[in-house]
Amino acid sequence: MSRRSARSWAVAAAPAVFVLLWSTGFIGAKYGLPYAEPFTFLGLRLLVAAGLLCALALLTRAALPRDRGQYARSAVTGVLLHTAYLGGVFWAIDQGFPAGVAAVVVSLQPVLVAALGRSLLGEQLSAVQWCGLVLGIVGVVLVLAPGLSAGGLTGAGLAACLVALAGGTLGTLHHKRYGDRIPLVSGTAVQYAAAAGVLLVAAFATETRSIRWTGEFALAFGWLVFGLSLGAVLLLLYLLREGSAAGVSSLFYLVPPATAIEAYLLFDEDLTALSVAGIALTTVGVAMALRRPRSVTSP
Repeated sequence: MSRRSARSWAVAAAPAVFVLLWSTGFIGAKYGLPYAEPFTFLGLRLLVAAGLLCALALLTRAALPRDRGQYARSAVTGVLLHTAYLGGVFWAIDQGFPAGVAAVVVSLQPVLVAALGRSLLGEQLSAVQWCGLVLGIVGVVLVLAPGLSAGGLTGAGLAACLVALAGGTLGTLHHKRYGDRIPLVSGTAVQYAAAAGVLLVAAFATETRSIRWTGEFALAFGWLVFGLSLGAVLLLLYLLREGSAAGVSSLFYLVPPATAIEAYLLFDEDLTALSVAGIALTTVGVAMALRRPRSVTSP
């Protein structure tokens, strides 16, 4: 295989790899949250990830953000994408809010990104892409419908999920608008450092900061650092650099179906016929949303 064909294959596989990695975040949270409080857990995770990326940038002599503006923009992206999004989801789940319902709420992100991206980024979606976004929502609801009747629905949990939804949406748009010229590795390290700082302040203000370092927690923590904070997030930022914000955000529709399959395989959780139909519908919707509009040639 030539170097060019290998690179083309890697680029084509990147969205699927991202969905697979990102979907395991809910599994990692399920394993890790019983042993640590959410802000403590996330703050430590992102602090370690920031240190590892700093070391990688030094070892590879990667470019650094060139001015204070790039540092500030990376920090804003980090607080939105990691503090608000991850912090909101983890806090809600830790409080007993059903993970399936949380996934439905944050799965509205692609539609918000598409709607706001039209005015903020000048991105235009075709009718087929809009239909794909709507099908994605319907598919996600079908996937998670069997678990939507679970208890634990509280106003505080819903508010935390809405904070996560807003943070993920605004963080995606902010990075798409300003992140293209910021070095990927060092810029992500700044994101993590800023997010970790806010999360650790929240941990000191509201939590006991105790951690039980069991084998299960250590495995979950290691996976979330290397698989998610390094692998999945770097892939997400790369995909945002290469594609439209709305198209990349539509990949989040595939996360709940992937998580449902993983939970079925790992925890013997039910996967009903309705959920399988939802997975198929979601996949079709994402394919439509990622479809590039045909260019119109001038007469």
